[in-house]
Amino acid sequence: MFGKIAGAWLGNRVVGRHSGAKGALLGYGAAALAKRGLGPLGLAIGLGWGAKKLYERRRARSPSYPSEATPSSSD
Repeated sequence: MFGKIAGAWLGNRVVGRHSGAKGALLGYGAAALAKRGLGPLGLAIGLGWGAKKLYERRRARSPSYPSEATPSSSD
């Protein structure tokens, strides 16, 4: 239902108030395109965001070495 309302609003904004059925058809087309196309696009954006967060978390971790691998201070 929200998609139909958003499509009607978009059609009205694009074409104008006195256009008749042209605005309704454009709004319906925009709602149909959003229903079909935004799901996979949203999934791709979400996966990219998650991969970026994982990459940043792994990069921020400081490497941990065993205590015998650290150089000793010889004075």
